[in-house]
Amino acid sequence: MRTLVKNIKELVGVETSPKLRKQGKEMGQLETVKDAYLLVEDGKIKSYGPMSELKEVNADRVVDAAGRMVFPTFCDSHTHIVYANSREHEFVDKIRGLSYEEIAKRGGGILNSAKATAAASEDELYDMARQRLEEVMRMGTGAIEIKSGYGLSTESELKLLRVIRRLKETSPMTIKSNFLGAHGIPMEYRGHQEDYVDLVINEMIPRVAAEGLADFIDVFCDQGFFTVEDTARILEAGIKYGMRPKIHANEMAVSGGVQVGVKYNAISVDHLEQMGDAEIECLKGTDTMPTILPGCAFFLNLPLSPARKMIEVGLPVAMASDYNPGTSPSGNMQLILSMACIRYRLTPEEAINATTLNTAYAMGVSEEVGSIAVGKRANFYITKPIASYEYMPYAYGENKVERVFLNGVEV
Repeated sequence: MRTLVKNIKELVGVETSPKLRKQGKEMGQLETVKDAYLLVEDGKIKSYGPMSELKEVNADRVVDAAGRMVFPTFCDSHTHIVYANSREHEFVDKIRGLSYEEIAKRGGGILNSAKATAAASEDELYDMARQRLEEVMRMGTGAIEIKSGYGLSTESELKLLRVIRRLKETSPMTIKSNFLGAHGIPMEYRGHQEDYVDLVINEMIPRVAAEGLADFIDVFCDQGFFTVEDTARILEAGIKYGMRPKIHANEMAVSGGVQVGVKYNAISVDHLEQMGDAEIECLKGTDTMPTILPGCAFFLNLPLSPARKMIEVGLPVAMASDYNPGTSPSGNMQLILSMACIRYRLTPEEAINATTLNTAYAMGVSEEVGSIAVGKRANFYITKPIASYEYMPYAYGENKVERVFLNGVEV
């Protein structure tokens, strides 16, 4: 099956020599081809270039993109989209002055979602998550990482991960699964959370591994949640079963989460609202991707991660949605792209790299997706008629995506 997209106003995010990620000054480099074509064969990018170089092609389908731009689809490397209930009542509590940590201490937050998730069937959870996937796909997301974490018991965590497996099997999106049993501390374990850590290590991880349900192992290493020592124990156990670490770190406080993530070669450390010089220095020269979640900081009025400083000292930066019911109820990566520029002062070029190639790296798929390169999956979207690629972050309230193609097929 061959598809030719022709007369593209500008093809954005092309790579002649593909990289796994971009860091420092490289993040400001964004290759494009004006008046371009894109040829897809059997779900992969076959070739691209200026229309003037297009030779006669026998294509099964021809798409005329005149006046429109083509981008690689967004990669969202941090979401929690398998959940049963929204939490708008807690949203009102926050408006009235309660902090996220205060809500969590009284049994709200993650525990609220865990209770509703335990009561929902696997089919119900699948149907709700599938609708959310379709929603973000229409806005240009083509790859996504989905975490468990709203189970907090062995059976509920397994149920969530089985839902993610079904989504992998039925969705055209590139999906990675993340076991986050250490997302919160159940009320019955308050005061002796080491017993819950033991449950995660001795019961949950072996059962998750036995069914092959998780690509990653994750821990919420932060003030009021899991300690550095808890985190190290859980990561070590997950690594033994073939799961690569990821970390929730430094959302509430400078927690040591960045350092323990680097120590265990985490593919990414995420949140990072609270970052000091020691954390930035720790990340230099590592394979760990600092991943910022602008939606969470916006929704909770948290400090902004020092993205500009990280880039200026040579680090890579990724930006993901943190789509979840309590702290970031949106998976709109177009909005994340805009926030990257408006709130974190990234240039449009840096922001596009942060939401495509670098987020692909943060979920271990940048060899397959995240840019327009020969041999990569043909995951791209065609915009509505727009003036320039800078318009994508500029027009933050508008859906600029007209058509989405995953694995070369329009969805």
